[in-house]
Amino acid sequence: MTETGSTVPRRQVGRLLKQLREEAGISLMGAAEELEFSRARMYRIEKGEVAVRKHDVIAMCGVYRATARMTEVLLGLAHEAKAKGWWHAYGDVVPAWFELYVGMEQAASRLRSFAPSVIPGLLQTREYAEWVFRKWIGDDEPAVRNAVAVRLERQSLLTRTSPSAPRLEVLVDEGVLRRAIPDTQGMRRQLRHLVTVSTRSNVAVRVIPFAAGPHKAASSGQFTILEFPAVGAASPEPTTIYCENLTGALYLDKLAEVETYESIWGELEAVALSRADSDDLIATIIEESDD
Repeated sequence: MTETGSTVPRRQVGRLLKQLREEAGISLMGAAEELEFSRARMYRIEKGEVAVRKHDVIAMCGVYRATARMTEVLLGLAHEAKAKGWWHAYGDVVPAWFELYVGMEQAASRLRSFAPSVIPGLLQTREYAEWVFRKWIGDDEPAVRNAVAVRLERQSLLTRTSPSAPRLEVLVDEGVLRRAIPDTQGMRRQLRHLVTVSTRSNVAVRVIPFAAGPHKAASSGQFTILEFPAVGAASPEPTTIYCENLTGALYLDKLAEVETYESIWGELEAVALSRADSDDLIATIIEESDD
């Protein structure tokens, strides 16, 4: 098992193969016919949804007239793409659409998350996570336990040393802090945890207060902006926006999409409280819960 698993190298292979195909002036359908692949398989390879076998890489590089150096890089990435991340041990607890995110999260160098409705998973305590999953999963206790275990295991990336822990920046709506779980003591521990974790050099938690009024992200829902470091000879993964919904997720990495979310993030930062004032507001909410 590895820290980052196969997600990033698999996506890099797909992106580089697509780039080579386009530079060679070959259409997706033309490449599929030449290689005797289905169009669907070509699409999934280029999207990084499936691993590519060594002999397929060699065949594709031949059709695209890739250099010996690029072929070597792709073969190396294809080998890395066979690695399994720690989350694979949990089986069906991690659905395929979320498995991609976990791998990207583990590989990111910077994560920026807007939380308008629930505390982000990377900052949830056990009690809070258990309540959330019981709402989502129901009375299947083994499933709840496994889901909570995955969520808590994900949090280890914030304290890891190799590779270096990513920077996590969270903007949380005040309403999330006041939307308490039935376990009053558990909710207080969750709020105190937000203040404690924000003292780490790589974590920042800021609150968007009610007083800020409606803002541009009001209809966007929760989203995370992921940035990635360069890995070996391959170019870094493009900055990606992750947006989750009830049945799956969107992964947006087109320049216009990223710029839109970067703009929204900037506007949210402008109305969020400072870290010190955020800590003070959280402390006030804890005190009010004692009344």
